[in-house]
Amino acid sequence: MDQSLQGAASAVRTIALQMLEERGRGAVLVGVARVDAALERLLLSVLLPSPGRSDALFQPDRPLGSFGARISLAHRLGLIESPVERALHTLRRVRNAFAHSSESASLDDPAYAERLAQAYRNARDNPLWAPLKSVLSKAGAAGEPPVKPALRDYIPLITILVAFLEATAQQLRPYQPPVVMGFSGVLRQDPAG
Repeated sequence: MDQSLQGAASAVRTIALQMLEERGRGAVLVGVARVDAALERLLLSVLLPSPGRSDALFQPDRPLGSFGARISLAHRLGLIESPVERALHTLRRVRNAFAHSSESASLDDPAYAERLAQAYRNARDNPLWAPLKSVLSKAGAAGEPPVKPALRDYIPLITILVAFLEATAQQLRPYQPPVVMGFSGVLRQDPAG
């Protein structure tokens, strides 16, 4: 099995189990936090290393300090396809609604189900969707409460996004443009480094 696929398979199990433990509002918040962290790793994989010990670009109130900014940049750099970008922005909006709701928010609410429907349809094309759904359908059989249908769609979506964002990041290297601007003019870069 390809190294990146092995990493994705390992991540799948960890993410799904963590979200099953959380359920409800916690599953939404933890799930999107995991996606956000994977997206940050994807961007870091193509950026030149920060000259300092920490990367200020990704700190709050900095250029890439928000999930929305990271989504848009990843798409503009061609690291994620348009359907993935739309799914990530949908997750960002759902997460924000859950985080700022004073009432009990639930993925069972038709408004959230409607927002996430297209992301679920797109994610069903991934080969991990069916096995994840099967496992989640059987969860709860050992005396635990069954996994609600809305969560049975949400967990595979999050799991697939995180696993494949991380697998993609593992295959990328920092971008080296063929030319750079210097004070002496336009300089051709040596691709060998």
